[in-house]
Amino acid sequence: MRVTIFGATGLLGKALMREWKGDEVTGLSSRDGDIRDATKVRDMVEQTRPEWIVLAAAYTDVDGCEVNRDWAFGVNRDGAVNVATAAEAQGARLVFLSSDYVFDGDKTTPYETNDARNPQSVYGRTKAEAELELQQILPECCIVRTSWLFGVGGRCFSDTILRLAASRPQLDVVNDQRGCPTYSVDLARVIIQLCRKGAKGVVHATNASECTWYEFAKAIVAEAGLATAVKPTTTAAIARPAPRPAYSVLSSRSLQSYGLEMPTWQDALRRYLRECHRNQK
Repeated sequence: MRVTIFGATGLLGKALMREWKGDEVTGLSSRDGDIRDATKVRDMVEQTRPEWIVLAAAYTDVDGCEVNRDWAFGVNRDGAVNVATAAEAQGARLVFLSSDYVFDGDKTTPYETNDARNPQSVYGRTKAEAELELQQILPECCIVRTSWLFGVGGRCFSDTILRLAASRPQLDVVNDQRGCPTYSVDLARVIIQLCRKGAKGVVHATNASECTWYEFAKAIVAEAGLATAVKPTTTAAIARPAPRPAYSVLSSRSLQSYGLEMPTWQDALRRYLRECHRNQK
């Protein structure tokens, strides 16, 4: 199977490149071409001739999207349309990485794939609009929604907590946002299996179990053996440009329909910290 990965140097892209074995995989980054450039995207797809495309390239700075709206929509929506159009012309299947931010966070039970989109942030709107556009261009595309991505090789919450905990006696972390941390390695492995199973439609893929950012931070510090105190605070107390869903737990039912399951985030955290330790040697 020939596979082309857009966003191969990002957090998820790096994991996909490391984990994908036994197939012909080409990784593309923004240095190879801007996905906002439809002609360049078409040329890259024609050159690599993929059977599957994984679109992991995105502008993921949620607060930055509020300020840089045109850039956010240009990359996350219009860039996705360019990739989907090129995939359709090539006869390739597509996996598009989307987000829990397409939901408003008003539920108190896990979001199902058919729950109504109601994004509250610019970032969420870019992903929601991209989903709708892609389903028109490629009705059999696979949209993988995930949340709270962490891993080695890029900026993420866990990396920030470890860095700050190394120099601060106390960290204040919000305790009124609930979701599912997701390890890039586990997500990459699931995406590979979804491609091999010919998945289509919307799939929710996160590590099992849920927590608040405070609970996640506390676990990171404890597992890393650090002495930093982690204290709970509220979303209102930490003003951020972009609104966050108060509850964005994604149901695993769609993933289970393909016979796939993901480990708990607690198990993933321990493996992540071991990976961090290996990389420091």
